[in-house]
Amino acid sequence: MLYAVGDVHGCSRSLKKLIDKLPLDHEDRIVFIGDYIDRGPDSRDVIDFLIALSANHNCIFIRGNHEQMLLDYLAGNDDGKLWVFNGMRQTVDSYGGLSNLPDYHLDFFKSTQFVYEFNKWVFVHAGVRPGVNLKGQNNDDLIWIREEFIYSPEPLKNKTVVFGHTPFFTGPLIHDSKIGIDTGCVYGGKLTALRMDDMKLYHQGC
Repeated sequence: MLYAVGDVHGCSRSLKKLIDKLPLDHEDRIVFIGDYIDRGPDSRDVIDFLIALSANHNCIFIRGNHEQMLLDYLAGNDDGKLWVFNGMRQTVDSYGGLSNLPDYHLDFFKSTQFVYEFNKWVFVHAGVRPGVNLKGQNNDDLIWIREEFIYSPEPLKNKTVVFGHTPFFTGPLIHDSKIGIDTGCVYGGKLTALRMDDMKLYHQGC
């Protein structure tokens, strides 16, 4: 079975309870759609949990815009103003300062990937630039795009794009061409997992 999990945003308790609900076996794969950190209270615990989970399960970790903001800041490529506006403080507090961010956490962030493709599904964080083939996509679009993708009737020809980034508080967005599974956990909504094989949904409140 193949599962996809929406934006966690530091909500470790919801993440752990949601994973407990999934009838996982060792052959299953779990695609996490990005935005593991920021806004919620327990970013450090989320990363520890995901790393531990990946030791026993086949996990694919997509990079979100929040992971990219952290990496850009730590690399000295950004002054952090955008990150501050998007929930940096909660992540810094969870580590007791970025100087306490362990090397293995940094390795985790660096190892995240922008795209995972399996059969008819393409997993990305935010979406794709409509009309551009997958190999031609810009990484900034993959982690930041919103309206141009959301309102496109078929953003990627003959593929279904599974994404997060844009919260849907009334439930996942499910179309033939796109499936949005960020259901706003950190904003008081739910954390969602979708079993791709039969489209079964699992939810956990914040």
